[in-house]
Order: sequence, then structure tokens, then C-alpha cells
Amino acid sequence: MKYLFEVRIKDGYTAEEYAEAWVRASELIQQAPGARGTELHRKIGDPDTLIAIARWDSKASRDAMEAEHPPTIDAIIKSAAPCCEISVIGEFEEPDWVVMPE
Repeated sequence: MKYLFEVRIKDGYTAEEYAEAWVRASELIQQAPGARGTELHRKIGDPDTLIAIARWDSKASRDAMEAEHPPTIDAIIKSAAPCCEISVIGEFEEPDWVVMPE
């Protein structure tokens, strides 16, 4: 499954500042069972808007990490909070099938 959220960088801060915290938190989160990786992308034409994508084996794996994780993760996320606004886009299952043109 994929967990997506949008990050809007506030005035006076940079995407790079948020990315530094993102990497530190992701390194810890990715140690959880079922974690499959994370990505952070800038929006075309708006470098202060980012999309974050976290991949998991299942929603249950992600929920388990969310329910019980090291307090260091919360501290990192809290330290980045002043520089951005985060909006959850949603949780998406892997598709049952994919149709791709040749």
C-alpha cells in the first residue's frame, strides 16, 4: 500500500530543511516490519510544495508502526512542524491489476 501526504513549506523555511528531518525520520520508520521505502518530490512550478510517498506491505504494517514506534520519530516530526503544513492525501492499496499501453 501507499501512504501519501502533501507538505507545504512555510515562508522563511526551505524544502531542504524539511527534507533533512524527513530523511532522519524515514531512516527509523523504514526499520519497521513491512516498510518498503519512502520518496519525497517537489511539485512542478511550486518548489515549496512537496509530495511524500511511503510504501508498505500492508495497511496493517503501517498501522502497527504508527501504534508503537520509538519516541525519537515523534521528536523528529515535532522538530519539523514549525516549517511546514502537512495534509494527508490518503492511503492507497496496490492495484489488483494494471493496464499499461505498449
